[in-house]
Amino acid sequence: MRKIQILDCTLRDGGYINDFHFGERGIKKIIAQLSSANIDIIECGFLEDGNNDPEYSLYTTVDQIANILPSQRNENTMYVAMACYGEYDLAQLAPYDGKSIEGIRVTFHYNEVEDALEYCRQIQAKGYKVFVQPVGTTSYTDEQLLWLIRKVNELKPYAFYIVDTLGLMHQHDVLRFFYLINHNLATGIHIGFHSHNNLQLSYSNCQCLASVETERVISLDSSVFGMGRGAGNLNTELIANYLNTKSRCYEIEPILEVVDEYIMRIKQEHDWGYSVPYYLAAINGCHPNYASYLSSKQTLNVKSIGTILRMIEQDKRSLFDRELAEEKYRDFQAHEVDDSGSIATLKAAIKGRSVLLIAPGPSLNEHQEELLQVAKEHKCIVMSATFIPNFIDCNYVFLSNLKRYNTTFNPQKKVVCLIHTSNIEVVEANAVRVNYTSLLDEENVIMDNSSIMLINLLTKLEPLQVYLAGMDGYKADTSNYAEERLVLNQSKDNAEAINKAMRNRIAELRKSLNISFITPSLYE
Repeated sequence: MRKIQILDCTLRDGGYINDFHFGERGIKKIIAQLSSANIDIIECGFLEDGNNDPEYSLYTTVDQIANILPSQRNENTMYVAMACYGEYDLAQLAPYDGKSIEGIRVTFHYNEVEDALEYCRQIQAKGYKVFVQPVGTTSYTDEQLLWLIRKVNELKPYAFYIVDTLGLMHQHDVLRFFYLINHNLATGIHIGFHSHNNLQLSYSNCQCLASVETERVISLDSSVFGMGRGAGNLNTELIANYLNTKSRCYEIEPILEVVDEYIMRIKQEHDWGYSVPYYLAAINGCHPNYASYLSSKQTLNVKSIGTILRMIEQDKRSLFDRELAEEKYRDFQAHEVDDSGSIATLKAAIKGRSVLLIAPGPSLNEHQEELLQVAKEHKCIVMSATFIPNFIDCNYVFLSNLKRYNTTFNPQKKVVCLIHTSNIEVVEANAVRVNYTSLLDEENVIMDNSSIMLINLLTKLEPLQVYLAGMDGYKADTSNYAEERLVLNQSKDNAEAINKAMRNRIAELRKSLNISFITPSLYE
């Protein structure tokens, strides 16, 4: 047995990227190619409660996994799956018979230790090798970690893992945890390391660990092309090539074929890898999902994301809590002001008048003459949302997005009458400030959509008619904006969720406003 092993988790950890939808043929081919590459341990996906679909790397029984394993198995490769404690009923787990996976990796949180280790004992009793994987090793004190190791020694599992959930470990951190665990862990139990690449240190950390002089077997988790949510993981092809410089072990070409035939196509549709928000999550000791959640708002600059991450209480940073993230986001954005004077001023100008509301959708480029005609015929008050159009003069420009204000809002430095929400401090002298929180929508996915916030404002101003232009609707991974500088891409799922919520909200707003679309829209 090699002293340094590679455990590839592409089909499991990588599955967070594409919702585990690799396709049955893809799953079989990836496992076969990794086997041909002599990867020591291949994780085939998750064991979890629910229904099995062979197109996904999610299983309810080991028999389902047996169906996707190579008919001629590499005798040097072990096949495993992961089970999250509390999410898989062991009544579904058949005893080990050598026809399917050989091991099960069990992940759990600190408050679940006692019950999770009993869960591991039950898996052992069915004949499987058990990998003990506590979430967030860096969140454990030395005392807590030593207590856990004593419990693990009683269990005598196949492996015990260092898990860098937050992606914040440097080499000295990895070595400190390794030596602490190695000194106290019973002989014969392997030590594993699962890294995340928030600081771009997965590769160097694993090189460091692979160089340690020890009799202990060490397993290094990786995924093909680093596929994994957020900043991703250690690249299987890189660590395999590095270990080959020590002694020829792995075939690299089968791994690269997986990249070429499967992973690059997924990469075109789903993004992962290093980014500043994930870096900020790591240096602030926060779960990377906090960074991705805040970044997906597309209303915050990097400085603001860092500020919100630091607002999260220390003991709540290591586990992602969507409600807490939303609460901190709202707290950061909420600058309550008395805007009764501003509302009165705007109402005096707009009440009983027609309004042409211009959002930045690409349909504007084809309908400029028509919009100019509508504005002239109906003597409209022209209001734009989050940008300043070049083809028409606006009476007001509405802005609620701090990131837009700091970047793409007014590159030509036009003199405008700005209506801005209270979460933004502006330098323009001719500006009207309105309360941010009072304009937010109840539907989370469009809570602070600038166009919806502007229409919500109009409900207070009693216009005669509202003509909407440039509210085209979102399409996945394509330009949704009239000007290239405004582009913020949306995933397919996010675009569909936004469109549905926008359509419903506009239908509701039509009960209080006389709304007409001038340009084509998915919301009609």
